[in-house]
Amino acid sequence: MAWSLGRICKGVQRLGSLSSVQSQLSHPATSGSVRTMLGMPSSCFSKPRDFSLPNSSWGSEMMRLYKHYNSQCEVVMEGGVEQEGPWRRLPSYNRSLKYATGGVYLNKIIQSKARLFTRNTGDPGVAFEYVLFFNREEQRCVGIFQAGHLLEGPPGHVHGGAIATMIDTVTGSLALILCGPVVTANLNINYRKPIPLGSTVLLESSLDRKEGKKIFITSKVTSSDGSKLHTDTTALFVSISLSNLLLGS
Repeated sequence: MAWSLGRICKGVQRLGSLSSVQSQLSHPATSGSVRTMLGMPSSCFSKPRDFSLPNSSWGSEMMRLYKHYNSQCEVVMEGGVEQEGPWRRLPSYNRSLKYATGGVYLNKIIQSKARLFTRNTGDPGVAFEYVLFFNREEQRCVGIFQAGHLLEGPPGHVHGGAIATMIDTVTGSLALILCGPVVTANLNINYRKPIPLGSTVLLESSLDRKEGKKIFITSKVTSSDGSKLHTDTTALFVSISLSNLLLGS
């Protein structure tokens, strides 16, 4: 997300009143970096782990697709000069900003234990293993997702709610990068084929259109080789201000 969240965190630490915090959040600074609401590193947290990088639990298909898209993030030109490629890997962290609704700080116990839903365990491979890549020119976002055994719904297969979570993650990331802070208004998911636990699937999303504050996105989930369609989805997101999101106004 194109907000300088590190600056926000530092500013909040210096401010003692809610009105000052609200004023700071109402005029956020921008930067060229992408910071998603899926996990936002900042100076508030020391040495954050990037969960989008490969780990020992990733299977061969997960690694194959990761290498395919990651190789397109940088293109080596003649003379050894590197130029940005069409795709960009989106870093992913397990913490968000330390605000509660109404703008008050979360207590220290909650602060120390709070984790984003899709990054709520440190054990590799047991739940959501995924990485997102973004293509600005094509206005597309793809997610590579390997489902762990804690996501079981039907015997041996991924729970439909876990699939919906990943669809929301990928489509929401695309809406966020293109339009700034958003909230999900509607996900219309058609489940076509179940996803086996432990398998790797590809989630593809693309911008359909924008109408004022409304962002319409289409998405599909396929097998890693594209031969099976697991879901197809239409999603609607609504743009909101950062101060409304964080202060609950």
